[in-house]
Amino acid sequence: MAGAGNDFVVIDAHNGLNYKKLTAQVCDRNNGIGADGLLVLDRSKKADYRMRIINADGSEAEMCGNGARCMAAYIVRHRHPKKKLFSLETLAGTILAEAKGEVANVRLSDPKDYRPNIPLDVNGRTIHVHYIDTGVPHTIIYVDGLKDMAVKNLGQTVRFHENFKPRGTNANFVEQLSDDLVAVRTYERGVEDETKACGTGAVATGIVTYLKMNPDLRQAKNARMKVKTVSGEILNVTFDLQNEKITNVWLKGSAKFIAKGEYYV
Repeated sequence: MAGAGNDFVVIDAHNGLNYKKLTAQVCDRNNGIGADGLLVLDRSKKADYRMRIINADGSEAEMCGNGARCMAAYIVRHRHPKKKLFSLETLAGTILAEAKGEVANVRLSDPKDYRPNIPLDVNGRTIHVHYIDTGVPHTIIYVDGLKDMAVKNLGQTVRFHENFKPRGTNANFVEQLSDDLVAVRTYERGVEDETKACGTGAVATGIVTYLKMNPDLRQAKNARMKVKTVSGEILNVTFDLQNEKITNVWLKGSAKFIAKGEYYV
C-alpha cells in the first residue's frame, strides 16, 4: 500500500514471526518486496485494533501518519468494521480512523513538546529550527529553494544532532508557498533517507507553520493547512487550539492498494 508515496507492506499478525528480521528482508527493494516499512494489524485489549509499525531498518516506530491511513483503508476493506470511526492502538497512544475506498482520515494523538526557534549549530553555523512531537519527534527547518536542498546530508546531520539525543529526530525542510500551503521534504528516522512523504511530518509542518503565522493565537477551531509532499500529493491537516494546547489533530489523504500476494519466509 502507499499513502502519498510513502509505501508499506501490510500484514496480519502471526505468532512466532521475528518482525525486525522479516521487515529488513521484506523492505529490501532488490531482494524483497520493497517498502519504507511493515505495518502489522494485531488484536488490542484497549482499542478496536492495534497497529505495529516496523521501519525498514527494523526499529519499531511509535507512530506513522501515512501508515495509519493505509491501515485504516486496509481494515475497512478486510475487516468491514461496523463503526464508521474506529480506534487503533499505537505506541504513541490510541488514534481514531475512518476510510472510504482509497481515502482515509485519521485523528492522531495530541502533539506535545512544542519548542519554537531553537538555535542549532549545523556544520559550523547557527540556524533556528522548530521542534514538535506528533507521535514521533520532528524538527522543522524553513528554507528558500526547497527543490535544491541537499536533504539527505543536512537531514542526517539534524537527525543525529546532540540536541535531540537519545531519540533523535525526523528533519523536515519546509518552504511556505502561500498562506495555507507549504511544501515539505523529510529525512525520516528509521528509513535513514528522504522519503516521498511523511504523515506525522506533514502534521508537524502544518501545525508549526500555522502557529508561526499566528504567534499570539490562544484559541482556534478547525485550523487548517495544506502540505505538499515530494510525491506531489497534498495532505490536509486540521487541528484545534484550546488555551494554547494543540488537540483534535486530523490528517486526510490517500491510502492506495498496490498489490496483494504471498511472501515466502
